[in-house]
Amino acid sequence: QVQLVESGGGLVQAGASLRLSCAVSGRSFSGYAMGWFRQAPGKEREFVAAINWSWSGGSTVYTDSVKGRFTISRDNAKNTLYLQMNSLKPDDTAVYYCAAGTGARWSGGTSHWGQGTQVTVSS
Repeated sequence: QVQLVESGGGLVQAGASLRLSCAVSGRSFSGYAMGWFRQAPGKEREFVAAINWSWSGGSTVYTDSVKGRFTISRDNAKNTLYLQMNSLKPDDTAVYYCAAGTGARWSGGTSHWGQGTQVTVSS
């Protein structure tokens, strides 16, 4: 059974930083792209960032609103995905989800999701 478990969310003030983690078990982390999504209250879930598979880390893609502030990374030895979030804004408030891609390169398709972790940014 594949499990994705997010952690690291919390309540912070604007301008602060958080690092989210997503631990993957039950399936090989290797060979698959991974992504982060978020869903704010009353809004649809939106794509945040993704990282392709590579032994050395993989190329990345970001939604425009987080470019230069967020960094996605992966530790293949630990089967863990990360999202470093800097210069947080109140608009970043959402439940953040990690998702497993369906292949080595991110195509938008997902096979498994985590349960989400809440990030709240106060002004």
